[in-house]
Amino acid sequence: MTKSTRPQELRGIPVDAVCGRLLPWLPRQRWFAGKGRTIRGVEVVSAVEVVAGDPAMFHLVLAVEHQAAGGHPATVDHYQLLLGIRSRRIERLDYATIGRLRGGTSDGTVLYDATHDSELTGWLLERFAAATPEAPEASGPLVFRRYGERAPRTGLAGLVVGAEQSNTSIVFGDDVIMKLFRRLTPGVNPDLELCLALADAGSRRIPQPVAWFEAEFAGETTTLGLLQDYLRTGTDGWELAKTSVRDLYADQDLHGIGTADELRAHEVGGDFAGESFRLGVATAEVHADLARTLPTQVAGEDELADLADQMSRRLDSAAGIVPELLPYTDRLRDAYRDLGRLGREGHPVPLQRIHGDFHLGQVMRTATRWVLIDFEGEPAQPLGERRAAHSPLRDVAAMLRSFDYAARHLLTERRAGGAGAPAPHLVRRAEEWAMRNRDAFCAGYAKAGQVDPRAEPVLLRAFETDKAVYEVVYESGNRPSWLPVPMSAIRRLAERTPQPH
Repeated sequence: MTKSTRPQELRGIPVDAVCGRLLPWLPRQRWFAGKGRTIRGVEVVSAVEVVAGDPAMFHLVLAVEHQAAGGHPATVDHYQLLLGIRSRRIERLDYATIGRLRGGTSDGTVLYDATHDSELTGWLLERFAAATPEAPEASGPLVFRRYGERAPRTGLAGLVVGAEQSNTSIVFGDDVIMKLFRRLTPGVNPDLELCLALADAGSRRIPQPVAWFEAEFAGETTTLGLLQDYLRTGTDGWELAKTSVRDLYADQDLHGIGTADELRAHEVGGDFAGESFRLGVATAEVHADLARTLPTQVAGEDELADLADQMSRRLDSAAGIVPELLPYTDRLRDAYRDLGRLGREGHPVPLQRIHGDFHLGQVMRTATRWVLIDFEGEPAQPLGERRAAHSPLRDVAAMLRSFDYAARHLLTERRAGGAGAPAPHLVRRAEEWAMRNRDAFCAGYAKAGQVDPRAEPVLLRAFETDKAVYEVVYESGNRPSWLPVPMSAIRRLAERTPQPH
């Protein structure tokens, strides 16, 4: 049964009752983008009953209206939800419960997030398997499409990945993984668009796409979910980097503070520089494949001037939020002036599609290679911005910032745990680890690509400064104990005069 409508009820349950349970539940979800904003109301704008019976499952599109501050108009965000409905409580699904309905014919009915119910999510695999490259599978307004000849196996249990934030990913067996895009933006999601482009280019640096599903939303074909190969042997790059740093600090603690036995980053068993080099190679290869497959352009004087102006405005806004930035703003602005000067001097700046939200948590090390994942871009940015062409050095600068975070992560946790300021020798080693891995990443990128990022100091400094300014605002509002991490980069960037290596 696949009936889509703006409904009055779902299997006899008034939609108003469903929305009433969703109202307090939504802000508690990690993928909900409206945290900190007052919700005025929740509306079910579309409902498709995809599994009938008990349990039942509906595909819902929700409109969430937020109260705007300062007399501005209210804003509306749209989300998709797989809503499970059971007539009685199932203890294993308690953590996924949205609410219970009592009284009348709905006495004891349980509403829950069905992504956590493998009894229901198998329906998705069945739809993907029923599609072929030549003929999509339609379930009402939901359209399932296959990439290539391989059909996913059905009958596999689904398990939600716990680390996901802006979306929800379900691993089926050890075969495939499906990402459900929670917040809906009309149009093709960049994660699907870039994965298909890279697969067509023959790239081995991504999990291969298997299938996806979509629907018409706000007059446009909109991506709802993406099914890809599951990297069975993959390990998160952030975890690998942290392990290297943990080994470094453990050796420092073992050898004592400030003694002649103090070890450098390349002398410990967990040295990460070789992996950083190989990651640089992988990144350059992906950038090259994207440049060959999708449109490119060269930024002119006006484009670079506009980019520099945007960065400068973001700096002004950030300094108004975080006063710690104020002593550095004039010198940081030099980085943006230098960027604008490149355009006036006719310096070519190639633009292309990039990852857009690149860091160590967006890469996986398999038994044989580095793989890049999650090409959605920064979810908070408008879709047009995420699909625009940018300098690939923006990705490079973002990864350089991620190395800095990995180096200081454990020191920050120790301080937040009451250990006080980190010992100076550990700070030195953290800085050395970051610089060693930053340099190794750039060397690998240079070996595989046409550009050595270190030969573009003006671009690299501008992008890294812009990223660090963003981090300062984020940490100030969300994790104040982490603020010293980007502030250390702010001080370094404010003092630096870019010179080619």
